Amino acid sequence: MIKTTAAVEPACKTHCGPLEIKYPFGTGHGCGSPRFHPYVTCSSAAGSGGEGELRLTTHTGSYQITSISYSDSVLTVAPPCMSNCTSMQPSPANFGLDWAGPFQLGPSTFILLACSPETYSITVKGNPICDPSSLYLCADIYTCPGVVALGLPLFPPTNTCCVYSPVNLGPEDELDLEALGCEGYSSVVALGDFPTDPARWRYGVALKYTLGGLDGYDVAPSCRGCEQSGGVCGYAPPRNSFVCVCGKYGNTTTDCYSYNWIYTSSS
Repeated sequence: MIKTTAAVEPACKTHCGPLEIKYPFGTGHGCGSPRFHPYVTCSSAAGSGGEGELRLTTHTGSYQITSISYSDSVLTVAPPCMSNCTSMQPSPANFGLDWAGPFQLGPSTFILLACSPETYSITVKGNPICDPSSLYLCADIYTCPGVVALGLPLFPPTNTCCVYSPVNLGPEDELDLEALGCEGYSSVVALGDFPTDPARWRYGVALKYTLGGLDGYDVAPSCRGCEQSGGVCGYAPPRNSFVCVCGKYGNTTTDCYSYNWIYTSSS
């Protein structure tokens, strides 16, 4: 019996801007995993050359995804209010994740900037949030001329800076700078080959993602075959069953070498 399904719109793509898109991510509704579609989408953006920009959306805002490591299940985002050595700015908005979403904090080190002295007295379960053993990161980033934009003099005292490496973002799943007594923040995912030169650090917030039980056991094997055949993994509402999107040739339930076609319909 021939099955019918609604056409996947917009067409699933293998790239969004410079980033390669593979399962579980997708470029639109019906692409990738339905568990990730509400959070990760490919949107048009000024300066993207019409190729789109992959973005993560949570309850606190929309963030550009700058890199994805599929082997490590880690993506990196660049919050617009995050400071770096080139540009430092106060951050009026919290950075947060959705507690029901598939993302958790990855290997990121937050550097809280322009903090009050009371920040060093904040503890979580009896442990101070500021790591004194990493205070050298404060000394390094405070050599950046951008600190003056935070109302600080050049080479300010490092006691206005806090190196914060949380396991999670707390019960609200947010980095709340007002509660922490700081004006801005930076986040570093790698120091690179020049650990004392903050101009060469890799900035961003790393997030780990999990596929979930059903994705891991049922979809992943089919998806590998689909991608190897030149297709894009997707799903068909309303049951969100797996489909392999094969461009102008239509969709299949296996891969693009298959003859098990699912004819598309607009009704």
